[in-house]
Amino acid sequence: MFRKLHEPVETVTIYVEGRPVAAEPGESVAAVLLRQAVAWSRPTPVKGSKRAPYCMIGVCFDCLAQVDGIGSVQTCMTPVEEGMRVERQQRKRCLPS
Repeated sequence: MFRKLHEPVETVTIYVEGRPVAAEPGESVAAVLLRQAVAWSRPTPVKGSKRAPYCMIGVCFDCLAQVDGIGSVQTCMTPVEEGMRVERQQRKRCLPS
């Protein structure tokens, strides 16, 4: 869907659904997800409609995913880190107690 306008000088590797993906240090996980062939990050809890990063400023919660085993992470507000593991969130949003 999207692509970078430049070739990054430095890259880190993150894993999206178990696949290694090159990312530029400092970019958000959501930006990386939008460059994947399958860009959605979670289904809606009621109808299961696919949602993808939308606002990119932390307001809409459409970009929620599981990052390094932690669910309901706003990927638009999360910078990539070497070795990070990102999985699509398959259940409704959970809040920590």
